[in-house]
Amino acid sequence: MIHDGRSRKLPFNPAEAVAHLRANDPRLGALIDRAGEFRLRLAPSPSPVESLLESILYQQLHGKAAATIHRRVREYFGGDPAPQLLLDTPDGPLRAAGVSGNKIKALRDLAARTLDGTVPTHAAIRKMPDAEIVERLTAVRGIGTWTVEMLLIFRLGRPDVLPVTDYGVRKGYALTFMRVPKTRPLEAADLPVPEVLLRRGKKWAPYRSVASWYLWRACDLAKAKPG
Repeated sequence: MIHDGRSRKLPFNPAEAVAHLRANDPRLGALIDRAGEFRLRLAPSPSPVESLLESILYQQLHGKAAATIHRRVREYFGGDPAPQLLLDTPDGPLRAAGVSGNKIKALRDLAARTLDGTVPTHAAIRKMPDAEIVERLTAVRGIGTWTVEMLLIFRLGRPDVLPVTDYGVRKGYALTFMRVPKTRPLEAADLPVPEVLLRRGKKWAPYRSVASWYLWRACDLAKAKPG
């Protein structure tokens, strides 16, 4: 979940965010002590249509296979395709690149909704509130709330996003705040429901993205433990 390539400056003060979380939730503060410095780095920020195109191609595929398909699509178009060009392209070249029929439909819907203004430009999205971004981008076929939440955190650097359906966030919460079994792997029944996360998350606002990042780190710390 951490992007460490070409990075951009966060649009909020991470030291202030961490201090707020420590002051408002000592148990989360203990996790922060174990996990160390907040090291989120924003990924390069292409336009929303380019980000969503990548997200659609990566859905339900392992990273290497998805990266290969994404590379083939970009090679065919000579970069990320303009929406009208994507609409005008027949299915054949996309299928030859490895894009499934359902994903072709999603890409065409993405292109159409970009042309009609539903999907905002890069300049416009930076000025929009989180809720409006979620509403507009989830109108695209194949794009759910989780995908937009990841864009908000890792592309736009929004500070107050809590992805309550994310497995890593739920697992990190269970490891940090709940009595979980030590003798077996966590099961679905061990994980918190969204309402539990939302209640605790009130302590973390307006820096719930930072809290989420530390919950992901709780999973990393659990993996690193011997045995």
